Amino acid sequence: MKHIYSILFLLVILSCGNSEKEEVSIETQSHQEEVVVSASQFESENMALGELSTQDFNQTVTATGFIDVPPSSRASVTAFMEGYIKNTPLLIGDEVKKGQLLVTLENPEFVELQQNYLEVFNQLTYLKSEFERQETLYKENITSQKNYLKAESDYKGNLAHYNGLKQRLKMLNINPSNVENGNISSTINLYAPIAGSITKVNVSNGSFVSASTEILEIVNTNHIHLELMVFEKDILKIKKEQSISFKVPEASNNAYKAEVYLVGTSIDVTDRTIKIHGHIEDDENSPFVTGMFVEAQIITDASSGNALPKEAVAKIDGAFYALVLQNQDDGYAFEKTKVAVGKQTEAFVEVLNTQDFKDKQVLTKGTFMLLSGGE
Repeated sequence: MKHIYSILFLLVILSCGNSEKEEVSIETQSHQEEVVVSASQFESENMALGELSTQDFNQTVTATGFIDVPPSSRASVTAFMEGYIKNTPLLIGDEVKKGQLLVTLENPEFVELQQNYLEVFNQLTYLKSEFERQETLYKENITSQKNYLKAESDYKGNLAHYNGLKQRLKMLNINPSNVENGNISSTINLYAPIAGSITKVNVSNGSFVSASTEILEIVNTNHIHLELMVFEKDILKIKKEQSISFKVPEASNNAYKAEVYLVGTSIDVTDRTIKIHGHIEDDENSPFVTGMFVEAQIITDASSGNALPKEAVAKIDGAFYALVLQNQDDGYAFEKTKVAVGKQTEAFVEVLNTQDFKDKQVLTKGTFMLLSGGE
């Protein structure tokens, strides 16, 4: 009886082993031309089906650069005379309008300048009157030419001095009419030359600034653009109005569109690059900040073709294959089909032998796992 029980137990074990082997072979049965996958394995491995689709396969030139604004959209605020900062209420990031008060400066020299102007202005009335009198007398041969010429010289010299001082006051935003009325101030105001955002504040209250000191910087980002650098070997491929696809890798994975607007005409001898100016699509509503680093692809030749996702194509022994669905009953039966590969992008592979895949379902996820496991 012990022998009989032992034999029966052995038969049960062998039976279970054969059953397990049959189940595995159904799920992963693979040979040279056909691969069969069970429905449970298809679902558990997150496999998926797809078809040929039309995709763009463009020839591109790689470029790097940054976000910038035109020179007319960037302004440095400086004073024409040195002075001390009396008031600067703005911070980096503040929005300002054109003509808005930015900074107030104070300096005793402002008072001296206005005094000189007022003195010259008051003298001008007398010298003009004397010149006109001498001119009349000279024409009537009552006075000498010497007296006439001296009066003319004094008047015109004073007039030139007056006009020069008047322009200096205007440059300092001091109204000459107020000075002529006796209103003299020890302070001057600096106003925003353009609308935009404050990007630099280089002073604080009480700071002394010279005429060359940059007090503030204003940038208007209503019209931002790309400043790209392209290597010399690629420059002959670049033309105006070519499309640009670019990313800001440190901030986003999104791709944005632009267009080549200007191509530089001289090469930087230090790194053998040339500058490309690109206009960004819908730049007024873009989220960019000036100075952002960008990676760009300039599309020099556009084409399209039938393609499969890269995950659908596996490279085995130097050749490319995909799995084409033959039937779907209890599981999925695929035929291993060779792919004639054309151009490639990051996500897609162009298929040249489209007749083998047209209107057919192809495994788009899990292909390499099945084919490499079956070799």
